Amino acid sequence: MRYAAFMRALNVGGRIVKMDELKKIYAKVGFAGAESFIASGNIVFESVAKSRAAMETKITAGLRKALGYEVATFVRDFDELAVIGRAMPFKGVEDAPLYYVGFMHVAPSAASRRKLLGLSSEVNQLAFTGRELWWYSETPQSESVLSTNALERALGAPITFRNLRTVRKMVARWGK
Repeated sequence: MRYAAFMRALNVGGRIVKMDELKKIYAKVGFAGAESFIASGNIVFESVAKSRAAMETKITAGLRKALGYEVATFVRDFDELAVIGRAMPFKGVEDAPLYYVGFMHVAPSAASRRKLLGLSSEVNQLAFTGRELWWYSETPQSESVLSTNALERALGAPITFRNLRTVRKMVARWGK
C-alpha cells in the first residue's frame, strides 16, 4: 500500500536535508519505493504495515538516528489524502492559495478544539475534520498573526501544515 509522510520543520531554520538522503533513510528503516515531492518534507513510500502510528514511530526514530534531532512525522494513506483533497470546510473558499491542511497524529480533544477554534478570526479561519486542522488565511503564513508554533502550543501536540494544492497534486500523481 502507498503512503505519504509529512515531516515537520524539515528544510527550514537551517535544518536542510537533501531529498536523496531522506529516501535512503526511509529505505534503511524498511520502506520501499520512497519518492520525494517538493523539498518540504513530503515522502511517498510503500509498506505492508497497516499501523500508521507504528510507521510514524519507525520513521521518527530513523530520522532521529540519521539526523541527530527529532522530526515529527505524520503518515496518511492515499485514500485518506483523496478525501482530504476533496474537503472544503470553509464556505465560499474553493481553491485559494492560502488554504492549508494541518496533519496531526490523533484527533484533538473537544477542549483542544475549542481552544484552537477560539484563535479564528476574519483573516484566519480554522476548522477540524478528524486528525486534520484546516487553516484558511487571507495572508501568507509568514505574515499571519498565527503561526504553526502558536497553534501547536494551543493544541498541545505537534502538527505540520501543507498547502491544499500540494495535497491535491500528490493525490493526482500517486492516488488511484
